Amino acid sequence: MSFNYSNWPGASVVDPEKMAGIQADFSREWMRLTAEAREGVLQPPSDRRFSGPDWSAHPAYMLMAHAYLLSVKSMNRLVEAADVDDATRERLAFAVMQFSEAMSPANFLATNPEVMRLWHESKGESLQAGFKNFLADIQKGRLTQTDESQFEVGQNLATTPGAVVFQNAFFQLIQYKPRVPQVAARPLLMVPPCINKFYILDLQPQNSFVQYALEQGFQVFLVSWRNPLPTDTDGIAQATWDDYLQEGVLQAIRVVQEISRQPQINALGFCVGGTMLATALAMAKARGETPAASLTLLTTLLDFSETGILDVFVDELHAQTRERQIGMGGLMTARELATTFSFLRPNELVWNYVVDNYMKGTTPPAFDLLYWNSDSTNLPGPFFTWYFRNTYLENRLKVPGGVSVAGCPIDLSALDMPAYIYGSREDHIVPWVSAYASTQLLSGPTDFVLGASGHIAGVINPPAKKKRNFRILPSGQARLPESPEDWLAASQEHPGSWWPHWSAWLQQHSPDQIKAPARPGSASHPVIEPAPGSYVKTRAV
Repeated sequence: MSFNYSNWPGASVVDPEKMAGIQADFSREWMRLTAEAREGVLQPPSDRRFSGPDWSAHPAYMLMAHAYLLSVKSMNRLVEAADVDDATRERLAFAVMQFSEAMSPANFLATNPEVMRLWHESKGESLQAGFKNFLADIQKGRLTQTDESQFEVGQNLATTPGAVVFQNAFFQLIQYKPRVPQVAARPLLMVPPCINKFYILDLQPQNSFVQYALEQGFQVFLVSWRNPLPTDTDGIAQATWDDYLQEGVLQAIRVVQEISRQPQINALGFCVGGTMLATALAMAKARGETPAASLTLLTTLLDFSETGILDVFVDELHAQTRERQIGMGGLMTARELATTFSFLRPNELVWNYVVDNYMKGTTPPAFDLLYWNSDSTNLPGPFFTWYFRNTYLENRLKVPGGVSVAGCPIDLSALDMPAYIYGSREDHIVPWVSAYASTQLLSGPTDFVLGASGHIAGVINPPAKKKRNFRILPSGQARLPESPEDWLAASQEHPGSWWPHWSAWLQQHSPDQIKAPARPGSASHPVIEPAPGSYVKTRAV
């Protein structure tokens, strides 16, 4: 078998000699596979999609799987060999990934022996159940990734006791009930991303970052962002980046200061919440204010030079299109955002569920993290378009004075408080080298910690599970090198969760202890409702 690449997109920009080499390698490998298949010695592929016994029990199916994987390998080599600029190569690679993942023989009834066997054994009931699952997802407008009937926010998710002590059009502020008699006088404010619900930090008791922080003796406050809906009539769809920083982050800081009666707080931001928090603190600094004694940034981008696979969506045309559509008002919908992020890893987050839910007729297992992932939020159009242009497209946030918020020029280098920067080694949304780049922007003493796994699983890694690892510089080596590769070479690996390391760091910036407050809120900020509040329960439509 030979393979003709001349009609493939991008073939015209591949050197003929390189293309001939790719084609020759393909033919040679194909001949080897077919020979092994004839001799009955062909081994199952290592790809988990084809690792089940049904594939290896049928030589024709196993050979088809090998042929598919060989074709994918050759397509990727073609992309690598293309004489194009890096941005074009990234787009080609992304397009090839989407095409190849969609065309896997595992995704089709006639070419998936597992599906065929279940169909036969169930006398067609598996496909009938799958069709019911498909119709249910059509009604929901999204792919089901977990058994959603097993979860309810406030019942078995986001259950850490606390109370809402402030709310406005942008957020509710939750103050959590202390878990120990003596607490740090300086409170901790957590700012999660407004692109998702806050309870990623408070899933269930056994993996709640909020509960862990409480157990370590910190007073914890947390921002629960409002989920704007198309039916809202109070102007939230016209909210800007400036609005979210002034009426959101800085307002939350002021309320925490007032309730705790502390001039400074400890501040933590996660993902986009970290970008917003750092920008808001730089805005405060420009006004002569220093409300934060320490800053923790978890998988956060401040320097958008390298944004990984998301680069394929970033260009001037996309920015202008969004600005025309929603730049003056309207919503960037949760459905579109969720679909975009799912197709960053299509095999794991899309086609895996298409096969299991629709073709095999199974119900996905209950998984709290995937329930949270499906509970995403809408974003006001003006907020989103400002963020997209000034960060991902033009990367102006890292430039001193490159952007202004409410008339204040933003200079991240003015932030000189101690900072704890965390990145995840396999993060495809915030590449760890980009998280590390924040250490070169902030001017205060900075610790960098590199955890294992991805954007979410790396962060939500409770110590009791004794899973994964993290890397830090050896004790006594405080100076961070400019290069992330140099940092990695000098760092040392430690088993388990990074949470205790962060807690010990934060304790250094919370030296004074007080008796734990007996009641949440204050005379000027009375309790509004129990945690987790009502804002988090509003689902996008």
